[in-house]
Amino acid sequence: MFCVTSSELETKMNITKGGLVLFSANSNSSCMELSKKIAERLGVEMGKVQVYQEPNRETRVQIQESVRGKDVFIIQTVSKDVNTTIMELLIMVYACKTSCAKSIIGVIPYFPYSKQCKMRKRGSIVSKLLASMMCKAGLTHLITMDLHQKEIQGFFNIPVDNLRASPFLLQYIQEEIPDYRNAVIVAKSPASAKRAQSFAERLRLGIAVIHGEAQDAESDLVDGRHSPPMVRNAAAIHPSLEIPLLIPKEKPPITVVGDVGGRIAIIVDDIIDDVDSFLAAAETLKERGAYKIFVMATHGLLSSDAPRLIEESAIDEVVVTNTIPHEIQKLQCPKIKTVDISMILSEAIRRIHNGESMSYLFRNIGLDD
Repeated sequence: MFCVTSSELETKMNITKGGLVLFSANSNSSCMELSKKIAERLGVEMGKVQVYQEPNRETRVQIQESVRGKDVFIIQTVSKDVNTTIMELLIMVYACKTSCAKSIIGVIPYFPYSKQCKMRKRGSIVSKLLASMMCKAGLTHLITMDLHQKEIQGFFNIPVDNLRASPFLLQYIQEEIPDYRNAVIVAKSPASAKRAQSFAERLRLGIAVIHGEAQDAESDLVDGRHSPPMVRNAAAIHPSLEIPLLIPKEKPPITVVGDVGGRIAIIVDDIIDDVDSFLAAAETLKERGAYKIFVMATHGLLSSDAPRLIEESAIDEVVVTNTIPHEIQKLQCPKIKTVDISMILSEAIRRIHNGESMSYLFRNIGLDD
């Protein structure tokens, strides 16, 4: 099983060559905790920079130390104001570029707009747009974690290191769930089955898949695409050219493929934001006999009333990493627990700065992980 032990990395943390500058691009102080932990592990001070909003809501960035000829690492954790977060990052990247930085590496644990990575009717692939903006601003390398779709890496024309949080979540399961051997890994939809399979195989546990829940995809509302072409002369269309209609999908009744009776159910996913699908999955698992329900996710956005809904639900515990700050949500819901992933981000920064191989951080990771 792939794991990164503290002893292996701690011996290397404070060994960095000169010329490294670490910036936090957040104007929101609550978003700087991860940056401080990374700096502490690397044994460096945070770079001097001012990021603030003008009275007219324009973002201003003032770098207060020389970055000429240095490797600049810009850590940006996503706040609730996503668009401001993006502008802070872009402006800081461009400021470093115009200040003659040798390289500008973005450390963005949660890549915003990652769910908008596919064309939806007359929409747009926003994550492609965002990737182009970052590259144009001057980013030369990107460190991120558990992209919603791995194919997003192809939107960039710069190197992208998509790190995994699963070793830390697996370690949490082994150390914090006493009877985890009696657990089953659950995918709340067929789309999550590969992730669940990866967890199950590493923990030597069974797997269950919930099928028939409400789909997240946009509904097929009338948008003009279903309109038949205008036909002025029906006789002009040859009968053999009639296009067959695709049979519409029909949502089946909710079923659980796999045995969860008398077991601990561990639902795994990459993002937990709108919790309705997780609550529905938890209720289904309770009805099928699961006596404890855990939710594991890398990115805990936990928007809107998510903490209250989790607190009132059948879910026993929600475990997320600190890629996104959620201290306020934890105060509202004691069921929310945090796993620190600053160790692997620190090691990635150290290796890139020192010109070392990154393959150590991707040991035992397959194409489907």
